[in-house]
Amino acid sequence: MLQTFRALAEPNRFHIVELLLDGPRPVGDMVDRLGLRQPQVSKHLRVLSEAGLVDMRVDALRPAPLKELQEWVERYRRIWEGNYQRLDALLDRLKGGEQSSAPIETAESKARQKKRIRTTR
Repeated sequence: MLQTFRALAEPNRFHIVELLLDGPRPVGDMVDRLGLRQPQVSKHLRVLSEAGLVDMRVDALRPAPLKELQEWVERYRRIWEGNYQRLDALLDRLKGGEQSSAPIETAESKARQKKRIRTTR
């Protein structure tokens, strides 16, 4: 998966992958669309091929590395979605002028509370 990230980190390679989403393309077409010289496009295609993202014989995308990347991102998306939902609820509460008698718990306040519990034992 790291090899996939490294390959896609370069903007021209990322753009090549976007171009190939519609199907195979001749290298000459990519040269025109990217505004690069043919050797540069070929080098980028070789890096993408070595990462397992494209098949250079037909200049087509291989879905497996992208699927692996999607699954990895999905795990973190679920975590952040929960965090954003809690943040939305807090912001709604603050916008509504609700002043709860209970203090808003933050990660820092939870950590301090755990530390107090440990030291009082």
